[in-house]
Amino acid sequence: MAESCYVRVLFLLLLVVTPLPISIASPLKLRLSASEVAALEAHAPPPPPPPPPDTPTTYFEVDRPHRPPPGSFGPCSTLLLSHSFGFTYTLPPVTAPYSPPPCLAAAGGRASAISLAVLEWRATCRGVQFDRIFGVWLGGVELLRSCTAEPRPKGVVWSVSKDVTKYASLLAARNSSTLAVYLANLVNDQYTGVYHANVTLHLYFRHPPQPPQPGLGPADVIVPISQSLPLNGGQWFQINNNEDVESASLAVPANAYRAVLEVYLSYHGSDEFWYTYGNPFNGNGPFREVTVRIDGDVVGAVWPFPVIYTGGISPFLWRPISGIGSFNLPSYDIELTPFLGWLLDGEEHELGFAVTDAQDFWYVDGNLHLWLDPRSAATTAGIISYDAPPLEKVTAVASRGPGNEYYQTTAFRRISAAGWVQTSSYGKITATWTQRFSFVNTNQVREDTEQTVNQTTDAYSGVHVTDHAGVAYSQEAEQSFPLYIYQGQVNQTSNDSFTEETSVQLRFEEERVAAGRPGFWSRSLSNAQDSAVDVRVQEGDAVGTSWRAAQTYRYEATDGCYYRDVASQGYGVVSDHADEVCAKGSPAAGRAIAGGAATELGGDAAAAAGVARLSS
Repeated sequence: MAESCYVRVLFLLLLVVTPLPISIASPLKLRLSASEVAALEAHAPPPPPPPPPDTPTTYFEVDRPHRPPPGSFGPCSTLLLSHSFGFTYTLPPVTAPYSPPPCLAAAGGRASAISLAVLEWRATCRGVQFDRIFGVWLGGVELLRSCTAEPRPKGVVWSVSKDVTKYASLLAARNSSTLAVYLANLVNDQYTGVYHANVTLHLYFRHPPQPPQPGLGPADVIVPISQSLPLNGGQWFQINNNEDVESASLAVPANAYRAVLEVYLSYHGSDEFWYTYGNPFNGNGPFREVTVRIDGDVVGAVWPFPVIYTGGISPFLWRPISGIGSFNLPSYDIELTPFLGWLLDGEEHELGFAVTDAQDFWYVDGNLHLWLDPRSAATTAGIISYDAPPLEKVTAVASRGPGNEYYQTTAFRRISAAGWVQTSSYGKITATWTQRFSFVNTNQVREDTEQTVNQTTDAYSGVHVTDHAGVAYSQEAEQSFPLYIYQGQVNQTSNDSFTEETSVQLRFEEERVAAGRPGFWSRSLSNAQDSAVDVRVQEGDAVGTSWRAAQTYRYEATDGCYYRDVASQGYGVVSDHADEVCAKGSPAAGRAIAGGAATELGGDAAAAAGVARLSS
C-alpha cells in the first residue's frame, strides 16, 4: 500500500503511546504537527449545529466571573494596547505608555479607591499556528502569564479576564510607566496565524476610599524581580538546567513591615511535559520544583500545578474547553516577612530562582509585594528561626519483562521561618511561615503500546502574624493537584486495526482560611476536568477522530459561590449549567458579611476557628 498522510499520522501517534523504555514520553512525541492536526481534523464530526460560514470558534477556560464588592460603581474601561502579533521571534516586546486612567483620578486617584481591577486579554487568530506563551508586564511587574489558543482555518476567538486588584498601587501610581507584552510568534508559508489582541483594564471604585487593614490589602509598593527593558524577548528569566540560578539585586525600602514574593513560571522545550519522564536517567525524572533564594539560601518553594498548554499531548483535548490554567497560568506566593531581618540592613541582596532537575527551559520571574510603615522612615527586624532541610526524593524502578516498565517517584519538603519587625504604627509584629509538600508520580509502560501517568502534588502553606494584642492575621492554604494521563491502543482487532485512545484527567483542589481582627473568611475551589480523544484506525489508516471533554467547577467562599458544569463533543458544547447560588452548608450560606468579616466570628475567636479548620 502506498504511504498516505494518514499512515504518517498513525506513525506519529504510535510514537506517542509507544515510548522506548529508555525514553518514556519524550516531549517531542507529545506534539502533533500542523499537517497532522489538519489530517485528523478532516475526520472529525461536524459540530452540532454547524456554525455560519467563516464564523470563528470560541475557546474558553472555565473560571468564575469577577464581581465587584457591593456598593462599587463602574466599570471604567480603558484600552491599554491593541496589536497584531505576526513574526515577533527575537524582537522586543510590544510596548505602550501607561498612566492612571482619568476615571481613577476622578474617583480620588488613590489605590484605596479601587474596589476591583480586571485585566482582559481578547484575541482572534485565523490559519495555522502553534500555541504561544506570552506575558504582560507593567513597569516590569508581571500581571498575566498565558497561552494562546491554537487557531483553525476559519479562525478562533478567546479571552481571559484576570483579577488584578492586588496591583492597585501600581495601577494608581502617578509616575508614568510602560506596559509590555511579549508573544513570540512565527509566521511563514507554513505557519500563517497572526494573533490580533486587545488588552483592556476595567476598574471599579468604592466611595469613599476605604483604607485596608494593615498588611492585608494590596501592597504599598511592588518591586519587579525580572529583566528590565529594553531587551529582545520577555522580561522573565530563562532557566536552562538544574544548575542555573537567575537572580536580581534589590534593596528593600527601609520602612517595610511585610513582604510577599509572587512567583510566575512556565515550562517549555524539553521540559514541557516534565511529569511524563518516569525514568530518572532520562529527562531527569518526573519531579520539578522552583526554589526561591535570598543570597543563595532557599527560603521558599513552588511545586507547580501541571498546566497543559492548548497544543499539548493532543490539541483536540482542549477544543473548545481549554485546559485548567492554560489561559491564566497560576502564580504562587512566598511569605518573606520572617526574612526582613536579613533584608532590612540597608544593603542590596540577591533574590533568585532555580528549578530542581530542570531541563531546557523554564521562564520564571517574580513580583515583590511590600507593605510600608506610614509613621516611620525605618523599621527594624530580626529572624528568630529558619529551617529548610534538603529535599527528599526517591525513585523506585521495576521492570516486568520486555516492553514493560514501572517507575514511582516520591518527594517531600518542608520549610519554616519566624521573624519579628518593630514598627512605629503597629508595634512589634511576629510572623511565622511554613510550607510542606508531598509528591508521588507513577509511570507505567505496558507491552510497548500503553503508557499511564498518575501523579499527585499536595502543598500546605501557612502564615501567622501576632502583635501585642494577639493574632493579627492568619491564613492557611491546602492544595492538591492530581493528574492522570493514559495513552494506548484499545479495541484491537488486528495489528493494524484498533482505536488509539488518549485521555487526561486534571484537577485543581484548594482550600483557604484566613482569620484575625478583620474577621474570618474561607474559600474552597474544586476544578475537575476530564478530556479524551480517540483515533479509529483500520488496516493502517486513520478513518475517524472524535473527542470529548467534561468539566465541573465548584467555588464556595464567604463572599459568594459559583458552580459550572460543562461538557463538549467535538467542537460543540453539548451541555452547560452555571449558577451562583450557595448550597446549604457552604461558607457563604446564611452568613452575613460586613466589611469583609463574617459577623458571627470576630477577633481572636475567628482566628482560632480558622486555624483549627486546616490544622486539625
